[in-house]
Amino acid sequence: MTIKGYISKIIYRSDETGYTVMTVETENEEVCCVGAMAVFDEGEYVEVEGESIFHPQYGDQIRVSSVHAITPTDAADMERYLASGAITGIGAALAKRIVKKFGDDTFRIMDEEPERLSEVKGISEAGAMRIAEQFARKHELRNAMIYLQHFGISNALAVKIYAFYGERMYSVLRDNPYRLAEDIPGVGFKSADEIAMRAGISPDDDFRVRAALLYALTTATGLGHVYLPERELMLRTAEMIPAEEEQMKQQLIRLFSDNKIVIKEEGERNIYISSFYYMELNVARMLCDLNCSFNISDKKIEERIQGVTKDLDIELDDLQKQAVTEAVKRGVFVLTGGPGTGKTTTINAIIRFFEREGMDVLLAAPTGRAAKRMSETTGMEAKTVHRLLELQKRPDEGGVNVGPLEFSRNESNPLETDVMIVDEVSMVDISLIYALLKAIQVGTRVILVGDVNQLPSVGPGNVLKDIINSGRFNTVRLEKIFRQAAESSIIVNAHKINRGEEISLDNRMNNDFFFLERRDVKNIIEGIIYLVQTKISGYLGISPLEVQVLTPMRAGELGCESLNLTLQNTLNPGARGKTEKVFDNGKVFREGDKVMQIKNDYQLEWVIKSLRGIVIDSGSGVFNGDCGIIKEIDLVTEHITVEFEEGRLVEYAFSQHDELVLAYAVTIHKSQGSEYPAVVMPLLNGPSLLFNRNVLYTAVTRAKKCVTIIGSSDTVRTMIRNTMEQKRYSGLERAIREVEE
Repeated sequence: MTIKGYISKIIYRSDETGYTVMTVETENEEVCCVGAMAVFDEGEYVEVEGESIFHPQYGDQIRVSSVHAITPTDAADMERYLASGAITGIGAALAKRIVKKFGDDTFRIMDEEPERLSEVKGISEAGAMRIAEQFARKHELRNAMIYLQHFGISNALAVKIYAFYGERMYSVLRDNPYRLAEDIPGVGFKSADEIAMRAGISPDDDFRVRAALLYALTTATGLGHVYLPERELMLRTAEMIPAEEEQMKQQLIRLFSDNKIVIKEEGERNIYISSFYYMELNVARMLCDLNCSFNISDKKIEERIQGVTKDLDIELDDLQKQAVTEAVKRGVFVLTGGPGTGKTTTINAIIRFFEREGMDVLLAAPTGRAAKRMSETTGMEAKTVHRLLELQKRPDEGGVNVGPLEFSRNESNPLETDVMIVDEVSMVDISLIYALLKAIQVGTRVILVGDVNQLPSVGPGNVLKDIINSGRFNTVRLEKIFRQAAESSIIVNAHKINRGEEISLDNRMNNDFFFLERRDVKNIIEGIIYLVQTKISGYLGISPLEVQVLTPMRAGELGCESLNLTLQNTLNPGARGKTEKVFDNGKVFREGDKVMQIKNDYQLEWVIKSLRGIVIDSGSGVFNGDCGIIKEIDLVTEHITVEFEEGRLVEYAFSQHDELVLAYAVTIHKSQGSEYPAVVMPLLNGPSLLFNRNVLYTAVTRAKKCVTIIGSSDTVRTMIRNTMEQKRYSGLERAIREVEE
């Protein structure tokens, strides 16, 4: 349907997505219109096209497909627009005087002879130019969005493009649309390629080849690689576009000349995105700079360790004492070991040692859950690395925080501490360790703690393993399982898996590790539902949402995507009074759903509210792997509110839904660093790169109270024997050795 009328009220508008709720006054009625659209202002005369819908809470509406401004042609319409407040500084009285002065010629004067506005009482020459500038900017934005729509660009993306480029966007789209993939967050190669094809770019254009090469490298970092060998990079690029090898080599040289990439001769030609190459190089240099020695006698250390063990009423074995000694003597020390081997006791002894010396100690971990666990086990405050480094928006010249997010703690504003202890370092990627080390001064002791046998970080790099394998930093590997931990079948079996030994699957004498033999997919799925909904939640006295299903795969009947749909409909079915949103790709979110953030988003803002709804804390950043519950879905403002750990409330626009996935079931890789009361793991069959010892070990060590494997015992035994791991290209180990040489 089509209506014409004046915009009488803008109820809501998202500057980021362009989603707008407004009322339009026609000759006969006032109509509520909703949808993504260009920027319009109250008082404007518009033609709206869309679908008539009925909202159960808000009544009749028009879901907008397009809106076009109709330029006012008479003085009354122009006065209505100017009086609406669309132009800052013009109210009803001044609008009346402007139109009285210029009549039907008002808009032409504002556009072509803006200096004449100063003829109106109350408007100075400077004021006239400010009014004209606003008037022009609004028209430019609207014209830009209309122009961008010709390329199939959504209003939400059009707002981002115009905000970034301004009037330069016309030349960008004409000359090299692939720049969008480099400059605009959320625009990948595929989106830029579709725009480029509509803009008439040739399929074999050099711009296209360069963009595809960069996209292949960027995609690789999403899979954990810091670089790609040249041959593999060209194979991945050729899968996207029909490019010849010689052309790809030429464009690699061009990208190198433009400082977009680094080509490193390391036996073979390895291709890095420049920023990642220099990150690895600087991390290597900073670690080596920090690794100074402290001249303290063994006798003095031994005496003080005795005081620590007396204070804490603990005993340390020889390896734990060695760990404390190395932490005291060296600037960089690594502590690794599996569950139950005394890492926590050792960390507490190290902390107490330094406290007795009057030294300041800071504790950090890569995730909120890991930091909370560290706080509980040490009795000291532990922060996420992001919070420790004070992630915040960059201040403008006036000191107002309005710019992009960045860490305020860095080489110019370092952390004030004598000792920095970081837990769960296996989860730390190259970007995060780089940011952390920049904020640590030489002379500070850095103690890195983690289980090197777990899966590597979700982000690019192999930080913990590369640091240990470099052989340049003192490392203690704890292996002894202590008596209390030895009573847990979870811990005993985890170590057996890590050593490649068979585990007992007969459920005898076990109270926390169970196996159910099932060879049929349907029976496995039915078993998962029963375990999650009834058996385990009842056995442990926890909510079914606290039972985490972990699977090696995303796809397939036993992959997390399929299992999530099944578990969603079982644990949180649709019901009257429970709002849900169905997206274009068929994804459904309901209030009460368990969801996970699947990418680092430093821009997302969160708040923590009191029981009375008063904001008591706030910050920015939601990170890959964070899990929460959907508390509210607002179909009018098109927002989803998710509550994460510690009561952090985050609002997502519907356009950001691809940052969230259902999390009743998650891949084992995504679970790294998390800890759950209970884990259910379906294991039947799958690719050997996913069904290996490392994956099984990581999954088992995620559970605190109960592990249940359901599937094939043959598959479990095969996984224990399978040491094949997915190759991850990282160069930190090599960079450390080169710096030391």
